[in-house]
Amino acid sequence: MGKTVDSYHFIGGMTKRLVKTWIGLEASRPIPWTPLSKPLSECTVALITSGGVALRTDRPFDQEGEQQNPWWGDPSYRVIPRTVRTEEIRVYHQHIDSSFAEEDVNCLLPIDRLEELADAGIVAGAAPSHYSFMGYLLEPDVFLQDSVPQIISQLRHESVDLAALVPA
Repeated sequence: MGKTVDSYHFIGGMTKRLVKTWIGLEASRPIPWTPLSKPLSECTVALITSGGVALRTDRPFDQEGEQQNPWWGDPSYRVIPRTVRTEEIRVYHQHIDSSFAEEDVNCLLPIDRLEELADAGIVAGAAPSHYSFMGYLLEPDVFLQDSVPQIISQLRHESVDLAALVPA
């Protein structure tokens, strides 16, 4: 059964044309949908947000580089513990309105909703760590070559069965 995503549903005009042009620069490839190997109720779940969320005590995402070149995004990532609370985070992403997430982290990283799913037995539990990166990466080579393999390694180390991407 094929999966179809309408990436342009909520955008129009110049933005739609610009995004279609960017996407057209990349070779088409299949979406890597992978069926679960066990029931969802037995899966440990990690969240991955493209919202540039970081702990206040962690190194911020590179805002200066983004200000100097709005087409650039920091290709690094941050590890967010599952116990994080809203007052412990900052959002370092100038392409989104960060005020909502700084009032409630669940806007970009729905950790409380995931814990509710675990409490209800829908999933086995939340992973010890969740991950954040800046989703505005028009040149994702460094992110794909460096950050993604490191995230995958940590997901495997923590025996994560399912990673849910939460787009910003």
